[in-house]
This record gives sequence, structure tokens and C-alpha cells, in this order.
Amino acid sequence: MIKIYDCGEVSPEEIFARVNPTANVEGVVAEIIANVVVHKDAALKAYAEKFDGVQLQRLEVTKEEIDSAYEKADASFLAILEEAAANIRQFHSKQARDGFSIEKEDGVIIGQKVTPIERVGLYVPGGTAAYPSTVLMDAIPAKIAGCAQIVMVTPPAKDGSVNPNILAAAKVAGVDRIFKVGGAQAIAALAYGTESVPKVDKIVGPGNAYVAEAKKQVFGKVSIDMIAGPSEILVVADATCQPAYVAADLLSQAEHDKMASAVLVTDSMEFAKRVSAELEKQIPLLARSEIARRSIDDHGKIIVADTLEAVIDIANEIAPEHLELCVDDPFAYLDKIKHAGSVFLGKYCPEALGDYFAGPNHTLPTSGTAKFSSPLSVDDFVKKSQFTYYTKEALEKVAYKISDFAMKEGLQAHAKSATIRFEESK
Repeated sequence: MIKIYDCGEVSPEEIFARVNPTANVEGVVAEIIANVVVHKDAALKAYAEKFDGVQLQRLEVTKEEIDSAYEKADASFLAILEEAAANIRQFHSKQARDGFSIEKEDGVIIGQKVTPIERVGLYVPGGTAAYPSTVLMDAIPAKIAGCAQIVMVTPPAKDGSVNPNILAAAKVAGVDRIFKVGGAQAIAALAYGTESVPKVDKIVGPGNAYVAEAKKQVFGKVSIDMIAGPSEILVVADATCQPAYVAADLLSQAEHDKMASAVLVTDSMEFAKRVSAELEKQIPLLARSEIARRSIDDHGKIIVADTLEAVIDIANEIAPEHLELCVDDPFAYLDKIKHAGSVFLGKYCPEALGDYFAGPNHTLPTSGTAKFSSPLSVDDFVKKSQFTYYTKEALEKVAYKISDFAMKEGLQAHAKSATIRFEESK
């Protein structure tokens, strides 16, 4: 049963506290990465047999496999995929940015240009649950950014196939190449390249503890989006809410995995007890009830504060991945929210709306990192370069200033590089 606390009984740091999901896997992951670096495709095929129970002759998914999955997909689901993709494109298109230039006197031009990352890798889980939504959320911003090639990796089933819904989503999103590789070995393949899998410049996408640790270990060789922890939701609600709605929203995250964390913060003890009772009604009805039960019992919490303002303060201290404001006038509190990955406003805006359909990205900062990081966006798939142009006349006006500045730092060659261009003319 979910635990109920009065405000102050548990510190904000403890509310989402969980064991480090990447603890004790560093050595295993390092060994996997080293093996893939040396043995490449042979290592990937051996790991597919060991971990996925399948012997693969070919790692890459063929165009025929993709087209077949799309053609066989349920027509209504395809329509939903297309509509969700349109919403995601509409939202993320607003994030696209151009470079700029500033022209100053004497012909000086300074500016910034925005260039797409050339090749990106998408990790899509395929273990206890397969997520076509992740394909859309990761691939569409990359496509809008203008990345030349999007490479997707996902674990195969025991028959060597890939979940058809994932393949259909990949076709809708415009993924260029897909490989039947999962786990830490997939991250290694993307980071270093093999005979089949091309080396990428950046890796994005969620995964288990081994995937997260592998991303951590290859960072620097390639860029990554973030080290994502287990999923989390914080629901802010008052006594005017329906307990059944709030319980369902908490369980929408609890069913992800046993380490997921679902928390309600409210200003009513009576409401807290009603939500707890509703959780007990709903959990046995879930197909993933065992997972949800462990999540709620081990990591679920209800915090009761004196006022809604105190509830908002707690939410800001926690900086949750998902934050639901289940109140009558959510926009009155939106500006007071300082730290959250994604905010869901009102009593008819469940977090699942953001997972699948609304348009904002569902790849979000976890474990309090929303205090300093952001959801996945088009910005994650571009890089920025600065440029500077000075005419001879413009440089001559400031050369002595550059020289003086450089000498203050004890860097004589820096100083000389600015003044030498004018020594001959004197």
C-alpha cells in the first residue's frame, strides 16, 4: 500500500530517492563495450544469441521487413501514429532556429551558424514493453533538425523479428536504417561502429540500467541526450479532484517498471486516503499489476501539506520528470513552477497524453535534473558554430587592446598575433 506522510516527515531529497539504477553494472558494461570494439558484428551476433535467444544472420532490418510491418499494421493504429506524428512535428517545428549575423562598422561581421548533427543513433527499448512512441519522439525532432541519417537500434524477438509497431512508427517518422541490436552492445555499436552498424555522432533514447551505463561510458566518444533514471510522476491535486483519476495517473507511471516512482502531493489528508483506497482497487485490474504493485509499495508516496502554495514549493524542490497540476485553475500556478520536465495542466490532462499524442516531447530529465536540463528537442540534434570576420582597418583599431589583454594573462604570442600584422607598415 502507498505510504502517506505529513509534510516534513520526508525530505524533498527522499521523495524520489531510489537506488542508483546503474550501480554495480559498470564492469559488465565496460567488458561488453570492449568486446564490441574488437569483434564488431561477431560480438553483436553472439550477444543476440546470449541475451535475446536468437541467432541472427543479418543485423540490419530490410526494407521489405519494414514495408511488411507497415502494411500489416492495424489501420486504426496507423491513423493514430500519423496523427500523433503530426502533433509532434507541429510542436517541434517551432523549436527550429536559424543562425544569425551582426554587421558592425569597418566591415566587421560576427555571427553564429546552426548545423545539423550529421548522423544520430536512436535506442528504442524492446524488452518488457516496446515503445513506438519513443521512435516518434526521438526521430521527428532529428528529422526537423535536418540530420542526414537517423540510425535506430532495438532488440530482436526470439524469432529474429522486430516489433511491427516499432517498425511502422519508424517508417512514419522517417528513420533511415534499423538494426536488430539491444542492450549495452547496441550503444557500443553506435558509438564505435561495426561492419554493419555505422558510427554515429550522438545517441538518444531511454533504456535499462545497462543501456544507461553504456551511454555514460561512451560519452565523449559520442554525444548523448541524458542519463535517464526510472520514470517518475508528481501529481499536485486538491480535494476537488476525482480520486480515481489521480490514482489512474499515478499508476500510468508505476506500471513502467518496479523502480518507477509515483507521488501525490495534496493539501487534504482525507483526499490522500481516498486516493490510497482507489489505488488498491485499480492495481489488481492491471495487466502489469505485479510491476505496479512493487512500484507503489516501494517508491510511491503521498505527501500532505497545509496549503496548495506549500504543495507547489515541494514540487519545485523535487523537480519531477512529469508534473500534473490537477486543480481548477492550473494556469494560475504555471508561472510558479520553476523546475519540471513537462507540466500537465488541469483535471483532464493525464500524463499519458504527453507520452503519446499531444506533441511536446516525452524524453524528459529525471531524478531532479529538471533543475538544470530540458526535454529532448530539436536543439539536441544541431550544433552551433561561431564566425568572425574583421577587415584590416577594423583589426588595426583594436590590435593594441587585444595585445594588452593577452599580456595581462601572460600570453605573449597571443599579443604578438594581433600586432604583427601592423609592424611592417610602421
